[in-house]
Amino acid sequence: MSSRNFTAGPLLSFLASAVRSPGQIGAVAPSSARLAGLLASVVPTSGRPVVVELGPGTGSVSTAITGRLPAGSRHLAVELDPRLAAFLRRAHPELEVVDGDANDLTDLLAARAAARVDAVVSGLPWSLFGYESQLGILRQVGAAMTPGGAFATFAYTHTLPLPPARRFRRTLHEVFDEVVVTHTVWRNLPPAYVYVCRRPRPAATGVPAGG
Repeated sequence: MSSRNFTAGPLLSFLASAVRSPGQIGAVAPSSARLAGLLASVVPTSGRPVVVELGPGTGSVSTAITGRLPAGSRHLAVELDPRLAAFLRRAHPELEVVDGDANDLTDLLAARAAARVDAVVSGLPWSLFGYESQLGILRQVGAAMTPGGAFATFAYTHTLPLPPARRFRRTLHEVFDEVVVTHTVWRNLPPAYVYVCRRPRPAATGVPAGG
């Protein structure tokens, strides 16, 4: 397969899904390799970790995650769009593609015997979700994480001063004790930064202190 075709396949799949379901896709292009690498930096490189990816799209971040995972790991990719899920199965056979909604994360993981995970990486379009949906998903993420686990998601730099972005940051602090904002990845369309979150608050997730 030529490099041109390899690049065009994911991009065409992304554009087709964006046109078909504009209310489900908040990005204007797949994540760049630099942004994908920064998101994947929370993935353990030793042991046999279980990693969950929310909203993998065409798999640009999936590739970066796979590159870090040791043998024997699990990489579950939860995708709502059936066309993107089908594309992921063809292009990334190493993934456990889960057709489903992140709002049902707890049930989706339980059905696959993956109730506790070591890292969660999200490409979800948070700006398209209301507060209750954001909080519900984040609580499920926190409840699923192991004590040493981490959650990573991204936002576009130009949205930082806008009310929805400020609200989402407050929601992250509501669920997680530690919320770190990374440097801006300028080589992304648009430029973006990553939130790295650890130590879910027990009161926010319903998980007893100590995991």
